[in-house]
Amino acid sequence: MNGAEILDDLAVRGLVQDCTDGDALRARLDEGPITLYCGFDPTADSLHIGHLTPLLLLRRFQDAGHRVVALAGGATGMVGDPSGRSEERNLLDQETLDANVEAVSGQLRSLLRFEGDPHLEGPAAMLVDNREWTADVGLLDFLRHVGKHVTVGTMLAKESVRSRLASDQGISFTEFSYMLLQANDFFELYERYGCEMQVGGSDQWGNITAGIDLIRRRAGASAHGLTLPLLTRSDGVKFGKTAEGSVWLDPVRTLPYEMHQYFRNVDDRDVEQCLLRLTLVDVDEVAAVMADHAARPEQRLAQQRLADEVCTLVHGEDATVRARLAAEGLFGGSTPTLEVLDALRGIVPETTVAAADLEGDESLVDALVVSGLCSSRGDARRTIGGGGVSVNGARQDGEAVRLPVDGPVGGRYVLLQKGRRSRHLLVVG
Repeated sequence: MNGAEILDDLAVRGLVQDCTDGDALRARLDEGPITLYCGFDPTADSLHIGHLTPLLLLRRFQDAGHRVVALAGGATGMVGDPSGRSEERNLLDQETLDANVEAVSGQLRSLLRFEGDPHLEGPAAMLVDNREWTADVGLLDFLRHVGKHVTVGTMLAKESVRSRLASDQGISFTEFSYMLLQANDFFELYERYGCEMQVGGSDQWGNITAGIDLIRRRAGASAHGLTLPLLTRSDGVKFGKTAEGSVWLDPVRTLPYEMHQYFRNVDDRDVEQCLLRLTLVDVDEVAAVMADHAARPEQRLAQQRLADEVCTLVHGEDATVRARLAAEGLFGGSTPTLEVLDALRGIVPETTVAAADLEGDESLVDALVVSGLCSSRGDARRTIGGGGVSVNGARQDGEAVRLPVDGPVGGRYVLLQKGRRSRHLLVVG
């Protein structure tokens, strides 16, 4: 893509909030590949869905032939960015910060193309930690070389600072200085790697322009900035937020199945913008998907495509296949296969049992008690009598006390269900 094509593609996808001189940026991109970066502070041991939009923006530029730099903020993470926050972050200790940087770095590597990646075409991505140029800098040197080029008036004019100053919480000098650290990151990346552009969320505009100004003042050079709009649902809530908290990229914090289900349940009003912003599907193909969806909305084709694309990007194709199999086992309504039940492991509670435990005269009653779905044998009989028990997807007769004669699926699994939601997997050990 040339400069006009990639910027037009971003605009169609709704991925441009603020941009420095658009004509100048187009002209620079038309000249040839540019080096650009985005920073990710390791405030937790995982990125979340909210980080996926800027991370995929880097990927879009890399796929278009540009050189991208992902910055894991080992230094800025020690301070905390006030942007978009109503109160100050808790400061992390060094051990926690190191662990977070390691975890976040792994996620950055999985979504960009680095040296040695068999799918790499064009410049390899770079991964840097801003402690590299910050850790050994003395306070006086930092004030002389960075602080002297940024006026207090300029810092006070930034929205992230003004909003905090007007709040009851206020802003500490530590967070107030964050803008200087990020501006210096942009300058250092310009000096070291010729980085001419920074991208980020809309709350980063003030920090980005501070870096552009620092490059102009110290190096006499021009640089560029572009921010993304906040991705929100039609009800105004941030995407990636649930009643239980954030949807994390870490498969332990948020199971791939849970991520897949989150996107399968996206509202019809939101699914198109998610396909455009959170996947690498071409704009024309998104339009085709939405046309199919409009013709058969009850099949939720757009949500299925969205869930598959996001889950595959983050966790790989195998995880997506397992997530779909697990959904089939939980909601499919037919007798599950061995493959389907195997995909449920780690998603529903499970108990290991001996084969002999499933062969008694009242094996269904015993299984309900062993699984914890029923508190006693009497409770199990009452639940069965009320028609509230299914085994491997088949509702059991109210008189049943014994497991079906076909036994565990594949000799390995029995899926018990009590009511509409409570499920438990028995695993023959």
